[in-house]
Amino acid sequence: MQAILGILFHSLGGASSGSWYMPYNLVKKWRWEIYWITGGFFSWLIMPYIATALTSPGWQDILLATDSSTIRLTYFLGVLWGVGGLTYGLGIRYLGMSLGNSVLLGITSLVGSLGLPILRNVGNLGEILPAGDSFTDLFATTSGRIILFGIVVLMIGIVLSGKAGLMKDRELANVKEGVNSEFKLTTGLIIAVISGVLSAFFSFGIDAGKEMGESVRAIAVSNNFAFVSDGKYLFENNIIFLVILWGGLTTNLIWSVALILKNKTGGDFVDTKTPLLKNYLFCALAGTTWFLQFFFYGMGETKIGSGASSWILHMSTIILTANFWGFWRKEWAGVSKKTLATIYWGIGLILLSVIIMGVSKAEIFN
Repeated sequence: MQAILGILFHSLGGASSGSWYMPYNLVKKWRWEIYWITGGFFSWLIMPYIATALTSPGWQDILLATDSSTIRLTYFLGVLWGVGGLTYGLGIRYLGMSLGNSVLLGITSLVGSLGLPILRNVGNLGEILPAGDSFTDLFATTSGRIILFGIVVLMIGIVLSGKAGLMKDRELANVKEGVNSEFKLTTGLIIAVISGVLSAFFSFGIDAGKEMGESVRAIAVSNNFAFVSDGKYLFENNIIFLVILWGGLTTNLIWSVALILKNKTGGDFVDTKTPLLKNYLFCALAGTTWFLQFFFYGMGETKIGSGASSWILHMSTIILTANFWGFWRKEWAGVSKKTLATIYWGIGLILLSVIIMGVSKAEIFN
């Protein structure tokens, strides 16, 4: 039963992550920076606060008691991740749901797999980073070699997806309206690389803030709270998300305010010539859906752990959901069969690489 619940939670989180940008497409006559920060307040401030206040016993006391260096590190990693989240939206804007999510998630998977192992080989960083294999250790174990093979498959998938985007750009060069109107391959790919690398810092932030989650768990277990099972509390990660997302809010707020001042678009917030109520509601929906990816992912981890199952279910569902929406929006309408075949192969290899790297974490290979 626990495994079934874990599968359900991870699937819901992956579906949320693959779908959250869709409501933004329904916002009318607002500039990008306006709807981005409006939805962002729900993503990075309102919903994390509500989730933490409702599910994390003694969360305020825990934050006060936690070592300030832990809070600062978790927050700082959230700031860096915030740059990735900010550029993620731009990447989707210029590449579309299918290509954008495939490339972005592929790069995030790559950094998530190799980021910490590489850093553990740098100077004395291995002494302060979470325990685990270094990059050189990967060559010495079966699981490590499987990870490296999965990364090769991943890189091939990213290259094919990028090639498909180039082919699409050439074939639809004269399209000036509709869903392809903002398609910019080169700009989008540069942004995707930046976003993909920095988006992986969210997972580093979770590791940095584990002390807070463990404190919530201890209170919940000792007081026999509901949703405690096998010594774990279903919502123990929410307090960590709260601090990480403070960092994300900082980055995005600074950038959005700078754009609003530069473009003089602040009037959009109260412009009665736009569908204000609908715009605010769609932004709230986008922001809330975005937060739910982490809310459900945290729940899934408490049921089936952070190993192979969590990795496969979450990442695979994101890729599948995002591409479903991309094709539903006809982002690839009008391209040749060769171009469609190329993007299918790219998506398929990225998905396969995620499965390979997930399987590498199975106990039988460790």
